[in-house]
Formats: sequence, structure tokens, C-alpha cells
Amino acid sequence: MERMPKWADVMLTPLISLILAFAISALVILAIGESPAEALKVMVEGALGSSYGWGFTLYYTTNFIFTGLAVMVAYHAGLFNIGGEGQAAIGGLGVALVLLALPWPHWALALPAAAVGAALFGALWALIPAWLQARRGSHIVITTIMFNFIAAALLNYVLVNLLRPVGSMDPASASFPASTHLPKLSEMALGFGIEWGRNTPANVTFFVAVAACLLVWLLIWRTRLGYEIRAFGKSEPAALYAGISPVRITVSAMLISGGLAGLMAINNVMGEAERLMLNAVEGAGFIGIAVALMGRNHPFGVFLAALLFGFLYQGGGELALWTTIPRELIVVIQALVILFTGALDNMVRMPLERLFKALRRKGA
Repeated sequence: MERMPKWADVMLTPLISLILAFAISALVILAIGESPAEALKVMVEGALGSSYGWGFTLYYTTNFIFTGLAVMVAYHAGLFNIGGEGQAAIGGLGVALVLLALPWPHWALALPAAAVGAALFGALWALIPAWLQARRGSHIVITTIMFNFIAAALLNYVLVNLLRPVGSMDPASASFPASTHLPKLSEMALGFGIEWGRNTPANVTFFVAVAACLLVWLLIWRTRLGYEIRAFGKSEPAALYAGISPVRITVSAMLISGGLAGLMAINNVMGEAERLMLNAVEGAGFIGIAVALMGRNHPFGVFLAALLFGFLYQGGGELALWTTIPRELIVVIQALVILFTGALDNMVRMPLERLFKALRRKGA
């Protein structure tokens, strides 16, 4: 018998963790002499109170969906991929090379090609850590951390020495051709006669991210490979006994994970900046870890958690703009959410398990 109902594990535990995180955040805001109620009001109105706020919230959400799914897939194989930052950065390089190499006549043709380039480059960047884990026993956490720094250094070299236009002082590539610019959600809404989200970066990639959630669900729970990934993640000896190759599953899971992280580049590089720049990932690779943990490593949960962190990012920006509360406080709130949904998960889970056990005894 389950120690706790599935709905309580998936919904109640994260909800209580969130409430605890926000309660402590409120105490921190009080400690610096500000009003938690006013801070919450500014965040909600700034992130959700207008189409402008929603445009930015959905833009950040799109980034976090891709990196959250990347962490999720690796987690189901028993791997902790924290290299999403580097994989997304190298995915941006793949996007830039694809879009600058050929004269694309329309964004509808450029988008699939850029997506392939982003996923391929992200997957290849995850391949070496995967091979080192599978063949040499090098811990995936250590190697993916190292590859984040290597990716940053490599991207810096490529932008400064290879892709930077002649005469430019900015370490960035040339702007992508106008024909490859992705339609913004505001432009799509305007096509239906609705004025929504003007001057916001949310673009058609949001729908690609939603489709990715569905495809990852199908992969993990409706395919043989997904079954093998989950079996291997639950018990490597049992999977080995069943004829599942640890090397194949480790490499396959990390390739898919790296590809998903790389796909984030079609949103921030192709859809928003419309050129490749340094530091374009802006920490989204690390936020993906919290998104996967809070989403209970399920695509639907990842979507909801990404939306929450999108709200925190946009709301945090508004909070720093319109109040004296520093933006760094949002980092504190994010850290508290990560702390309670990750490291202190058992602090909430164990009392709930005891409660449901007592209720079952009483009902019997």
C-alpha cells in the first residue's frame, strides 16, 4: 500500500512547500522594512496583471520548460544533469550557424532547421559527460559542471574571434536575416484583431515548448526506450539483469536531455535577441533543476513549475523597478522554493505520510 496518495505527493506536498517558502520570504521582506502584501501585489500585477506582464512571463516560462524537461529526462535515468546552462549556450551556437549559413526565405522553414541545429549541438555537448559516466565512471554532476564553464569559454572565443562582424566591438554575432525572425505572440494575436502583449518577447516558441512537454510524456511513459530509461533509473542491477544496456541508456538519456536544453536557444537566441550573444542563457539552465524538482519530474508538473518561475522572474523585475526591494531578494525566494521542494522535501513529506497512515488506521 502507498504511504501517501498519489495526488498528495504530486499536488499537496509541493503546495505546502511553496507556502512555507513564501511565508519565510514574507518574513525576510518584513525584516528589511517592507510590506509583504504590497510586494506580492506588485509582483502579481507586474507579471500577471496585464498582457505586457504575461508576455514576459510566458517568455521566461518557455525557457524554463525546455531546461526543466532536460533535467527531468536525465533524472528518470538516475542521472543528475546540471549542465543545462552549457548545453543551452552551445545550442545557441547551433542556431546561429544554421541561420547565418543559409539564406532562409521564411521563418517557417528556418524554425525546424534551427531547432535541429539547437538540439544537435546541445546533445553533442552532453555526449562527452554521458560517455565519461557510462564508460569511465566519471560522475555526471562533476563533468556537466565543468562543461558549463568550458561552454562559456568556447562561446566567448567563437563570438569574439569568429562570428563577430568586422568593426563591431560587441561580442555577438551578426543579426539574423529578417526572414528568420519568429512571429511574436503579440503579432499572432493582432492577426485575430486582439491587441495583446505589445513589445514583449514571447513568441511562437512557446507552442514548441508545450509540444515538447507532450512528446516527452509520450517518450517516457509510452515507448520502449522510455520504459528502459525508467527501469534503469529505478535499479541499474535489475535493468542489467533484464538485458538493458547501462551504456546505451546513459548515453541516450543524456543526448535527449542535452537536446532539450539546446532547444531553449530557439526562444532566447532566435526568437528574442535575433542574434547570438554572450550570457544569453541567463541562468535558465540552473532554474531548470528547480523546475524539474518542483514539477515532480513530470511534463505537466514541469509546465506548471516553469510558469511559477516565469512569474517570479517577471514579478521580481517589477518589484525591483517599482519598490526599494532589491532584485536579489527574488533570488532568495527562488532559493527557498528550491530548498523546500528539493533538499527539505522530506520535511513536508514525512509528516504527511504519517498523517495519511493515521487516517487509514482510523478508517480501518
